[in-house]
Amino acid sequence: MAHHSCAIFEARERGLADVLDSEFEREESLVADMLWYADMTTGPAGEPMTVPARLAEIRVRYGPDHLVTRFWAAAEPTLMAAADRVEARLVELT
Repeated sequence: MAHHSCAIFEARERGLADVLDSEFEREESLVADMLWYADMTTGPAGEPMTVPARLAEIRVRYGPDHLVTRFWAAAEPTLMAAADRVEARLVELT
């Protein structure tokens, strides 16, 4: 959970990346990708959303200059790669 949904990018923005990495091992697996995917396909009120729609919602909610908006801009390629892996796996299973 410490590394869910590209948390390392937020930790970098807050100057806490070394602390996060020293205290919690990063898991790079389909399970980790699926956790991120579940987080990023659920809106603030629990509604289903696409990952791009969720990122757009975050940008609107926080505004263009907020730390959260900045870290998501940096994290978006990593997050989208994880979402693509999950969606490919879901296609394989159907």
